[in-house]
Amino acid sequence: MSSEPTFDPLRAQLQQAAAEFAGGPDALQEILLGLVDDVDRAVREPLEIFPVCHHSPASAVAMARRLREKQPKVVYLELCEDLAPLLTELRNCRLPVAVQAFAGETDGFPADWAPLSVVAPITEASAEYQAIAYALDTPGVELVLVDRSADHVFQWEPRTGEPSDTPAPAGGEPESGLHGDAVGVELGDLRPRFAELEEHLLRHGKVRHWSEWWHQYVELPLGDSDHDTYRQVMLLIGSLFRRLAPGDPQRVRLDEERERYMWTRMREHLAATGTDPGDCLYVCGAFHAASRVEEFGVLGADGYRITPRTATVWQYGLIPSSHAAIEAQFGLAAGSVSIAATQWAKNLKRTTVDPYRLDGQAGRRKTARKAKALAPAGPAAAPADKLSGFLQQAPVIDRLDEAELLGWSVEIVRAARRNGYLASTADAIAVFETSILLAGMRDRAKPTPYDFQDAAVTCIEKDGLPGRRSVHRLVEIMMGGDRIGQVGYDALPPLARDVHDRLAPLGLKLDQRGVKRALLDIAGNPELERCSDVLWILRHLLPDGAARPIMGERTLGERSLQESWDLALGTHQRALIELGYEGVSIEQVLEHRLRRAAYAPRATTAEVLAAVEDATRLLRSRRLAEELGARALEVLATERSVDGAPEVLRRVRRLLTHYRTSEPVLPGWIEAFAKAGYAHYCTLLPTAFSDEFATPRQVAATLGFLFSMESLALSLGSDRTQLELAVAQSHPEDPARTALHWAAQVHLGGMDRAELRDRCDALLANPLVLPSYPRYLSGLLHALEPVPGLTDFVVEAVSHAFGRLPDPVLLPWLPSLIGTLRSGGAELAPLLIREAGRIFPGRLAALDSWVPPWQAEPVPGLPVIAGGPATGGAALLAAHPATTDALAQLLGCTGEWQQAAGPAGAALLGRHPQTAEALAAVLL
Repeated sequence: MSSEPTFDPLRAQLQQAAAEFAGGPDALQEILLGLVDDVDRAVREPLEIFPVCHHSPASAVAMARRLREKQPKVVYLELCEDLAPLLTELRNCRLPVAVQAFAGETDGFPADWAPLSVVAPITEASAEYQAIAYALDTPGVELVLVDRSADHVFQWEPRTGEPSDTPAPAGGEPESGLHGDAVGVELGDLRPRFAELEEHLLRHGKVRHWSEWWHQYVELPLGDSDHDTYRQVMLLIGSLFRRLAPGDPQRVRLDEERERYMWTRMREHLAATGTDPGDCLYVCGAFHAASRVEEFGVLGADGYRITPRTATVWQYGLIPSSHAAIEAQFGLAAGSVSIAATQWAKNLKRTTVDPYRLDGQAGRRKTARKAKALAPAGPAAAPADKLSGFLQQAPVIDRLDEAELLGWSVEIVRAARRNGYLASTADAIAVFETSILLAGMRDRAKPTPYDFQDAAVTCIEKDGLPGRRSVHRLVEIMMGGDRIGQVGYDALPPLARDVHDRLAPLGLKLDQRGVKRALLDIAGNPELERCSDVLWILRHLLPDGAARPIMGERTLGERSLQESWDLALGTHQRALIELGYEGVSIEQVLEHRLRRAAYAPRATTAEVLAAVEDATRLLRSRRLAEELGARALEVLATERSVDGAPEVLRRVRRLLTHYRTSEPVLPGWIEAFAKAGYAHYCTLLPTAFSDEFATPRQVAATLGFLFSMESLALSLGSDRTQLELAVAQSHPEDPARTALHWAAQVHLGGMDRAELRDRCDALLANPLVLPSYPRYLSGLLHALEPVPGLTDFVVEAVSHAFGRLPDPVLLPWLPSLIGTLRSGGAELAPLLIREAGRIFPGRLAALDSWVPPWQAEPVPGLPVIAGGPATGGAALLAAHPATTDALAQLLGCTGEWQQAAGPAGAALLGRHPQTAEALAAVLL
């Protein structure tokens, strides 16, 4: 490196300072002189390097000023190179938004990393937006993105566990999660990597977090500085943080790899186009501007090989962002981006710099004023040493702007009142005075927004939080609010545009944030049924709250005539956009997701049946339902337990009911499922009765499937003997499963109710078994699922338990009883309540004289007529003919009563004995 005299005075001063502080040449001198060498090397590079810090108003102002001065023909930007086609769509959006690369499936990466997502948020108060707006709206200017692609972002990650650049947890506000779980890439990550250095700076700067230190000691001094001063100071900061990094090998390797990648791309472009490096501008983070890799510079070393991308298919789009999402993504202090936006507006007003804005930018008024085309800058002069003067000058005292501070104080009190705080004019005065006091305690002549925030929390919040938002949050909103971006209609993917077009008959502005109420009178306006179909699919695909039905439902075979919806598609715009990465229509995306769920390696029969139900209910696709139904049959054959039996039973019953009422014949797949399921659960039944991990509800659902599918399975060729053998081979030991086994025997005829009642009475009479009797009752309660005919007996058994069980046994069982009824409440509770209402008296007065049916004396039978059973009925009718005569008159029949001459059948056999004799011969 050639030695130039530009920074020699500064080198001499630093060398003298190092000798005085350290007592001689040592590592301190090497570091200080190395900082100057890094700055000198960067400013002498033929291709001008413009160092920036992400979302920095000072960087944005300096960027706009330099672009208007130099008018470069090529702008190299530190941003993922494969995101370049999306930048033209920024004019259709309201900032902040994030440029996203998304891959739902991976090819070349670990499977557990999927889905892959990379976002690069862009705000108006950022240097990258100024460079993008200048390059896109200035004829003859080329914008070249030179950073690694989204594919390389994950290629360079270690293959152990999750990617290391996972985002920081989202904050408490819902807007902080707009980026989801995407990996964030930012232009100009400038923060100390040496924890002790950051702690030292915060402590001596009397600030709480890094964002406040940067605002106080970098943003404000550089806000209106000239280009050379800004550039050299930012290079110095980047070099300082780079040299004082503790040396994380993985992160250092990644930074150097990115720098080699970017310089290689720039040299390739210069060689391909023949552009003069003096007509170019390289916009990158200050940390990378002080790079020391061999590939640094236009004349750097060649030979770096860029690896090819994997076969992963990437989708690209724009998603809405917000200040809170950016802060959560990159670990910034809450409110720092909003404060930066406010500072950006102040810098523009103070410096009169004309910033660049994309023509037609959403949220901006069109202006007729055009930027004047400046003549290309002449040859660059030798850089002057502006660094020495900046480091030696005393801090500029910024006088207190009492009008601004008073306006803040009044506005925060007004906002606090709107949010339920008991704030008054006295609180506004207290906030004003406390802000000045805190600034004085922190050696500041003028309160910063952070000082004002602390003063507002101290004076207004007091002891409690009665409002919806904290005062800390109210100050952030007041300072510029949590600005939330929006992707315009023209920048949306085809699927999102299709959704908005199909919901246009609702007449709502669904692109706006907030909840919109949609009323659909489908009976009066049949065209709205198509909107209803779209909304039900969106409810299935989007997060909760995006489309929430208030009135109406969509079940198998049923459709509502009127519906009411709460729609928040603007709030959940990111989720709608990401659906566009999966297909061109919501029907295609839903079909793809149903297939993916059904063919997942660990899919259960219940999950596949749920997919069948959704295909029928939402898509009305018989083809897809039959395909998924066949898949359900395959999955059922692989299951070796009855864990999913309750859900399988519930869904199969629902599908059978639908097909029986809406189809002339049952689909072939459900007939095959009923027959195969009958044999499958018969095989598993003995194991389920003896398996200690199988719950009574699962065993009851297995019996319910067998008993409810029995008639259909037998009509398709199944054998009932298989079920009888399965029940006979079952030998449960658990009391609840034993009661279920008794209920199955009653259903199959192997046990009558009298025997079942005797067994229950024997349990109540046995003091050793009495503590476990509630578990038998729990089994009988579950038995109502497969054998609902035992409802009256279960009511009787529960009544006996309440009447005869001692309190130490009964009371601990009551929670279990309530839990059983609640878990199966949709089916069990109505049966019990209806039967109890039929048995028990309806009035309190009748309770004392009421006798339970199972304790009542049997009613004596009618006397047998001497003529025998064959003639008893005829004799009764002859003795009391009035009823029969009235019925005959009603029916219009005429005739006379005849005297019975004895049993006519016996007389007939006596006259014709041949038939009886032949039958006797056959039987003998």
